[in-house]
This record gives sequence, structure tokens and C-alpha cells, in this order.
Amino acid sequence: MAGNNPYNKLLKNHNIGGKDYTFYDLKSFGEKYDRLPYSIRILLESAVRNCDNFQIKEKDVENILNWEQNSTVEGGIEIPFKPARVILQDFTGVPAVVDFAAMRDAVKTLGGDPKKINPICPADLVIDHSIQVDFIRTTDALQKNQDMEFERNKERFMFLKWGAKAFNNMLIVPPGSGIVHQVNLEYLARVVFTGKDEPMLYPDTVVGTDSHTTMINGLGVLGWGVGGIEAEAVMLGQAISMLLPEVVGYKLHGELGPYVTSTDLVLTITKHLRQLGVVGKFVEFYGPGVSALSIADRATIANMSPEYGATVGFFPVDENSLLYLKQTSRTEEQVKLIEAYLVATKQLRDFNCEECDEPAFTRTVALDLATVVSSVSGPKRPNDRVSVSDMKKDFHDCLTNKAGFKGFGIPENKLSTKANFMFDGKQYTITHGSVIIAAITSCTNTSNPSVMLGAGMLAKNAVEAGLTVAPYIKTSLSPGSGVVTYYLKESGVIPALVQLGFEIVGYGCMTCIGNSGGLDENIADAIEKNDLVCCGVLSGNRNFEGRIHPNTRANYLASPLLVIAYAIAGRVDIDFEKEPLGKRADGMPIFLKEIWPTRAEIHAVEQKHVIPAMFQEVYSRIQEGSSNWQTLVAPAGQLYPWSDESTYIKRPPFFDGMTRDLPTRPPIKDARVLCYFGDSVTTDHISPAGSIGRTSPAAKFLAMSGITPREFNSYGSRRGNDAIMVRGTFANIRLVNKFMSKPGPKTIYFPTNEEVDIFEASERYRNNNTPLIVLAGKDYGSGSSRDWAAKGPHLLGITAVIAESFERIHRSNLVGMGIVPLQFRDGQTAESLGLSGKEIYDIELGSDLKPGQTVKVKTNSGKNFEVTLRFDTEVDLLFYKNGGILNYMIRQMLV
Repeated sequence: MAGNNPYNKLLKNHNIGGKDYTFYDLKSFGEKYDRLPYSIRILLESAVRNCDNFQIKEKDVENILNWEQNSTVEGGIEIPFKPARVILQDFTGVPAVVDFAAMRDAVKTLGGDPKKINPICPADLVIDHSIQVDFIRTTDALQKNQDMEFERNKERFMFLKWGAKAFNNMLIVPPGSGIVHQVNLEYLARVVFTGKDEPMLYPDTVVGTDSHTTMINGLGVLGWGVGGIEAEAVMLGQAISMLLPEVVGYKLHGELGPYVTSTDLVLTITKHLRQLGVVGKFVEFYGPGVSALSIADRATIANMSPEYGATVGFFPVDENSLLYLKQTSRTEEQVKLIEAYLVATKQLRDFNCEECDEPAFTRTVALDLATVVSSVSGPKRPNDRVSVSDMKKDFHDCLTNKAGFKGFGIPENKLSTKANFMFDGKQYTITHGSVIIAAITSCTNTSNPSVMLGAGMLAKNAVEAGLTVAPYIKTSLSPGSGVVTYYLKESGVIPALVQLGFEIVGYGCMTCIGNSGGLDENIADAIEKNDLVCCGVLSGNRNFEGRIHPNTRANYLASPLLVIAYAIAGRVDIDFEKEPLGKRADGMPIFLKEIWPTRAEIHAVEQKHVIPAMFQEVYSRIQEGSSNWQTLVAPAGQLYPWSDESTYIKRPPFFDGMTRDLPTRPPIKDARVLCYFGDSVTTDHISPAGSIGRTSPAAKFLAMSGITPREFNSYGSRRGNDAIMVRGTFANIRLVNKFMSKPGPKTIYFPTNEEVDIFEASERYRNNNTPLIVLAGKDYGSGSSRDWAAKGPHLLGITAVIAESFERIHRSNLVGMGIVPLQFRDGQTAESLGLSGKEIYDIELGSDLKPGQTVKVKTNSGKNFEVTLRFDTEVDLLFYKNGGILNYMIRQMLV
């Protein structure tokens, strides 16, 4: 608490359990406070508590308090926000710790104290993105996958273990513990914080380096994903700069049907909200239907916020939230303290209270839960929901539709193509729609006992009916935490899951992040040679092209129950109502509805087997790690001993040549277009996390370093090495560059009109001192909050991106790396302006830039136009002038 805080007059003492606490009594603001959405009340409390009239000013508090009038102001109103903590996963956490280590070196070089580079805001890092599905369908698959994980990532893990010792205020959760968001929900979340140095109470808030940090909003903790670069600034005590959001009230009423899952609900909401348009907004759920949803159900909905475009999907804390805290083994004392604080500050919600005044929302929409039906989403986007009853027709339509989000452009004479292949000595046949990967994976569903137990019960019923899964289908089960294994064992469903091939193969994101491992070569050859559209079905939250596996061109998000159902069917083009899954011994058909458990049946098993003792047992030893982790010896010291031999950890060049003075930003003159994209280019396209292609620039670099293809690992695991990551930028095999006749990581080097790798083109341009830009369509940078999707382009020499629109986190990341985001005027596109991308560009950036100003772009063809500068705040400009957010932070540490 700052001594000069002008709002200290609002401090109030409160005795809870015989101990005195203080908190800011926001009820003193009266009716304005009462009308605020619950999510905005949390933003207000943070501004009040951290007000120092420097980073956070009294005017900022007034702007948030007057949210009702200010949230819809044209152009938006900038506000600062200081989260209570930061959460990281290892794909994004490793580069963050690498940056911290490099910043320490830079501060020392510039004559400062390197120890100043240290997290001020608490940070938790969960290692969950490294494990891959290498081994399946054996009793030792889990151990083998974990051993392989350590073999591949030993150097990364040593580095993280060094970071845990070298930096204060940083907790590292070892590999094998679970998925970051589930661990956050079940263990790390405080809901209400108590001050470190004094008994101050305030709401738990969090930003994370994974876009699905939003899952924690299901527990009433306000949190969302930010770029890794921005998260590092927060860890160093900086406030986030954001626009005061509109809040859409989403009313839930009615009751889900007996055979409907929470996954069906979230896919319905995702499509609905994506159609409504909630990008950059908060969505706050209310209404009597919320009371019927478990915290896991709410977390499933909140998790998918990035997929429906909202900053958060927020569920205020209610009685169910407090019961969940008790169930997950939070102490009675903790829960009482949380309840007392929330009651005292009007932050505890009663969704069934008809007399209670509802907050003022920007707009409201409603959903009758009774209208939700069994659903999947795909084949290429999480917001393309398809009802299961329509799936057969929808998939066949996708085959013939023009290539795009809902089409593959398969010619009529190729629709019935079949391919034979040998697997384990037997011949099998696959065709379009055949399921090749079936994975129960990802935080979206593995946090939810109802769908996990439901899948187990479905498996048990299927096995008893004599149903099987074809052995060539790559099946896997990767729970989000050890608690899941406990209740699956206790409920007796593990043997049936194993019999169908769903052996536990690891605790981590695995298939959903692209760590699906290799396919049998015979299957891969059959798919590639016959140009088949084969399928992955996963209980994940992302299914963008090229993400799950290169050989599964169609990927569908589904509940764990439907993952098993489609695995048994062996294909996605099945009408479960009319077509059986198989036959009984007597020849009678077996339909899915005969083996599908009801919500009531699942609930009864959940009530019996999901108990607090499980959470207590798992999380009491979570920081110990496996024997592999315990025996890992990490370096010591405040500065990291970089090794020139390392292909995993390398000191990045971001601060090379940096001085205490502000740099001179060169003009963007005579620039060339490196890539020309359409809509929805994701961060997976820009900086893939999956396997490193054998002929890619990154592979060639690794081969020159003496690394064999078996040791290549993934781009995600090598994010601590800029030499790999810059070569992996725009390396997605499904990347569509309009300069090229087919997808892939190629472009045209215009001075010689040669087709070359994108990295090679950038190197040639660099040698000629030619600045580079990117042209793009709508939603540029959608998907995961991946800092390397900005760092990589920066190292390629990209100085600006001109797009029709930007995903929120990615725009922030571009700013953080000193790349200029420019937006076409409404109604204008590169195509409508007649741009071919072959032109030479001058971008007129003056010395006195203003947020949101108009910028002129001139080309050598005479096609000149105006764009909007997407530096949205003065803070954005400050970072740009410093050459990036991290450079700014270093200069701050030298003051």
C-alpha cells in the first residue's frame, strides 16, 4: 500500500476469525459502485489500491467508477491495471526467463545492478507443454513419455530450475504435475489475496502468458492472457495499459438436457458470441442458469474466451464457488476469510436472487440451456460449431466446398478414394473422414469431472457391449492434474478406458498444443499419397490448420465422451441416430444412445468419488516433482552461464548495442512486403509450436549443429533459442501466402523474383538494408498468446504490419517488440486498394506520433492510401520510442 495513496481514507478494518485485516471499502462510492458489473468492480479496486498519482492516477479511478458512461466512448478510454500475480507455462515461460536473464546481463553491461531485474509481482510457472504422445496403449506409456520428455528437455529444465533459485518471487511447478490452467484452478488461485507485508485483503487477479488463462474466470478470479513480453513488464511492477472494456451481460436460464455436456454448452456459446462480436469486451455471465453450472462447467466456458473473442468470460463468486474451494481442499479459514471480504465489498453474487438489482451492462443477451444439443466444432476453427446430428452432411459438404475454413476442395472423382495400409501385420482401409487421432486432452475439459467421468462411464458401457477401437487410431488420455487419475481409478472406469486404447500417457497439454507425436509411417504414407482428409477428434480448445498434426487436415473439438464415440466409429461422417457403432454377439446393432450415461448418472458418481482428500494428497507434494526432476542439477549464481554449444538456451540479441539513451528510429522507406496474407492468420501460422519439419531452415540449422532429426524436438520446446525461432517464423506448412501457388513457408524475393524460404528472403533483404512489412486481412495474430509471433518477425526485420484488424494480445506483442501495427481504414483492404504486394512502400511516421492517428502510406506504383496507427495508448508510444517494452524496462532499472 502506497503511503501517498489519496484513497487511504477508504481503508476499513475488519476482524475475521480473531485477526484484524484492512481493505478498501468501495461501497463508499455508493450507487455508481452498485451499478458496476462485478468484473469492473475488481478493476476499480485494483486502481484504488494502487493509486499513486504516477502509474495510476485519481483520474483513472474516476474513469473506471464512471464506467457506465465511459465504456462506450468512441476510441475508448485508457486505464491502467495492476494484476495481483502472473502465471506462465513453459513454452512461453522459458523465453520470459531467458529475457530476464538477458536483461540482467544488459543492466550489468550498462553499469546497473543486475539484481534489480527480479519479479516484483508473484509469478508461478507450470511446466506442462513439453510432454509429447510418443508412446500409447501400453502400461508403461506414461513413464516412457515422461522419460522422453526429460531426455529432450533436460537443458530447458535445468535452466528453469536455475531461474527458480536465481529469481525471487517465482514458483516453478515441475513437469508431470498437470496443465497450467487446471493447476491454477485447483491449487494456485487465491480468490482473495492477503498482503505479503501487511494484513491487506484484495481480489486475486492474474495475467498469464497463455491465452486460456481466462479459464480462471470460472472461479471468479479476473484474469486473461497477455503477451509474454507484456507479462514480463507486469512481473517487474508495471501496470498494464488497456482500454476500459464494454461488458456484455450473458444471461443463462433453463436447464441442460439429460444427455448434453458442458462441452456442448461451451461450443454453443462460442459460436453465439463469435457471431455477436465481443472482441476486446468483457462477457459477464448471470441469471438462474448459472447456479446449475458447476465451477468446472463455468471454467470450461471461461476457458474458451479467446475462441469467442472476449477478453474474459467472467463468473462472479457465489456460494458454489465457495463450496468448490472447500472441495479442492482450501482450508476452512481461507474460505471464511474469502467469503467475509466479498460480502463486505459487495462482490459475492446470488444468481437466483430475483429482488437483487442487476448491474448495468453495455448490452445483454440470453441463452436457454434447454436449447443446447450435442455438438462438435471444426474442421478448422473452434467457433464453427456443428450439431452432432448434422455432422455427416456437414463433413461431406466440407469435402466438396471450396478450400477454406469450411472446405477442402476435393474433386468429385476423388470423393470415394480409399487407401489400404498394413498395421501390426494386418491390412486396414481408410478414406476421407477416417479418424486417425482421438485424444482426451487439454485444460478445456480435463478440469471437469463430469465429462471425464462421463467418458469413463461411456467407455465401460462400450466395453461391456463388446465395442472396440481400431488399433491404428492414435488414442490418448492426458489428464489435467493427478486428481483426475484419482477419481477415474476410484470410480472403476480406468480398465475400460485402457481397453479402448485411452491409456494415461502424460499430464500436460499434449495433443491440443500439437504435441501429438508421430503417426505410423504406413498410415502417414497412405494419407499423403491419396490426398485424404483424415481426422483428429480431441477434447481440446484449438483446431487450427496444421496445429494438431500435419496428417489430420480436419480436426474436431468434442467432449471426452464424443472423442470415445468417434474413435469407436472410426470416422466422423456417421449419423449416430441412424447408424450403429457396432453389433452385439447376437448380431443386434448397438447405438450410441444405448451406452451414453445421463447427467444424473454422472453426477451421482462425481458426488461419490471427487473428494477433498484427493486434492490434498496431490497438491501437498506438487513441488517435489519426479525423481528425474529431483536429481536434476542446475547452475548457481545471479547471472546465467550461457553456453555457445546450446541449441535450447541462448542469450537473445534484443539488447545488443543498447545504450542508456533513446534510440533513433529509422524511417520505413523503400520497404518490401515479405508476406501477403488473408484473414485469420494465427500465431500458430506465424510461430508454430509443433514439430520441426525435416527440410525447414530450422532443421538445416540444427543439422549443422550436429543434431539428428530424432533430437529436433518442437519449436515450442526451443523457444529459448532465437536462432531456431527466427528460422521457425512463418514456418507452418498450412501458411497461405498470396505470393505462392500453394501453402507453405515460402515467399518471393522480388529483386530476383525467386521462390525461397521466408527466412532466406529476410536474410537477403537484411543484407541490402531493406526494411520489411507484412500485409494481412482480418484478425491477424488470432490464437495463442505467443510472444515469439512478435519476436520472430522483429528478428526477420519486419518493421510494420498492415492488417484489416488485429487480435488483441498479438497487437500488444507487436508493440512490445517495436513493430508498428497499422490498420486499413474501414471498408478498405489490400485487395480493394489494388495492392499486389510487389510494390515498394514508404510509411510516413513523423516524430510527433499520437495514439490512433492517421498515417500515410505511399508506393512506387502510385497507389497511395491512409491507415490508422494502432498505437492505442501513450504507453504504446513510449515502448515504441524505446525500441520495445523490455528495453524501456531496462532503462527504468538504470534510473
